[in-house]
Amino acid sequence: MFANRISRTLHDEHRATIALMERLEAAISRRQPINIADPAGARLLADLAAAIEADTLRHFDFEETQLFTMFNSVGDQLIGDHLTEEHSFMRPLGEKLIAQARAAQADGFDADSWREFSRSGAELVQRMVVHVQKEEMALLPLLDQTMDDATETRLYEAYVQASQGTVAT
Repeated sequence: MFANRISRTLHDEHRATIALMERLEAAISRRQPINIADPAGARLLADLAAAIEADTLRHFDFEETQLFTMFNSVGDQLIGDHLTEEHSFMRPLGEKLIAQARAAQADGFDADSWREFSRSGAELVQRMVVHVQKEEMALLPLLDQTMDDATETRLYEAYVQASQGTVAT
């Protein structure tokens, strides 16, 4: 589908993110608090907190520090500016959901905490699905078209290091 490793890797992360958002949306649509005694419910909360913290926020950081700055350097800043703005709305929402999921892992949900978690989760699902679609339709094809081999190698190494936590993105 995509020619370079950066685009393919980001595409794979998008697929994982969409799968997680579908699980979250399914749990919220049941309109009953996630039961932390249920292994599937407990796993969703753990996966949600871990994926947002380790994958989504790192993904955003990598795009902003590496990809969007590359586009800026060649005079194409509109896509980076737009996607960065979307990140700025989703980042605090994701952090809020991490805290809510971890609190629920420890103490379960009451009516108020479930309502807040559901509200935050539904907003993140809505924003994330649209955001991923934009990146799949615009950002990844643009990366495929504009990156030369040397740039791809440099960015892929930066991506691997960021994924391993060996350098800040």
